[in-house]
Amino acid sequence: MDYRHEWKHEIGYPDLLALRRRLAAVMDPDPHAANGKYDIRSLYFDNLADRALREKLDGVNGREKFRIRCYNGSAALLLLEKKGKINGLCRKEQESLSREEVRRILRGDMAPPPAGRPLLTELCRKMALQGLRPRTIVDYTREPFVFGPGNVRVTLDHHIRTGLAGTDLLDPECVTIPVRGDPIILEVKWDAFLPAVIRDIVQVPGTHTSAYSKYAACRVFG
Repeated sequence: MDYRHEWKHEIGYPDLLALRRRLAAVMDPDPHAANGKYDIRSLYFDNLADRALREKLDGVNGREKFRIRCYNGSAALLLLEKKGKINGLCRKEQESLSREEVRRILRGDMAPPPAGRPLLTELCRKMALQGLRPRTIVDYTREPFVFGPGNVRVTLDHHIRTGLAGTDLLDPECVTIPVRGDPIILEVKWDAFLPAVIRDIVQVPGTHTSAYSKYAACRVFG
C-alpha cells in the first residue's frame, strides 16, 4: 500500500451534526458500516520506555505503531495493523489474526509464527527484541464516508474511551472510561489528490489541522 495524505481536526458537536449532512449529500456511506457507523476497539503496543507514545508527542518523523483491531464487539474479524508515518504521509499494513493468535500475543508468547505471516513475524520479533507489549485499549464509534476520485475516506470519530491499563482485547467486560474532553475527531485521507468538492465540505471554521492521537489521549491516565 502506498503512503496517503491525512488531515485531522478536533471538532465540536454542532460541527459533527453539520458535517454528517454535508458528507452524506456528496459522499457514499462505507459499505462496511451498519446504519452509517460501527464501533472500533484497538489494542495498542508500546515498549517499556513508551517509545511510540513519546515519538508521537515529540513529533518524530518516521515513526510506527502496532495495534490489533476488532469491530462491533465481535472477534469474527481480528486485524493486526502497523501504521507508519513519514513526512506527514501515512501508510497502513494489515494481516488477519485468529483468536488463538491474539491469545498467544496477550500471553507474551513470541514464538515465530508460520511462514507467510510477515506482519505477525515482525511483531513477534519486536516483542522479543524491543520489548513491545500490549499497553491499552482504545474504543470509539466511527462514521465513515467514501468518495471514488482520489480514493478519499472521511471519518467522524466520537465516544472515544480508554481501557486504562486493560489489555484483554477479547474481554467484553473490559472497563473503559471517556477520555478527557470527550473529543470528536474529523479525519480526511486521500491518495494523490483531494477533490475540491471534498476539500470545501470538510472545512470547519475555527479549526486547524492537528496531530491528534487517540492512543496518546488514552495514555494520559498512565
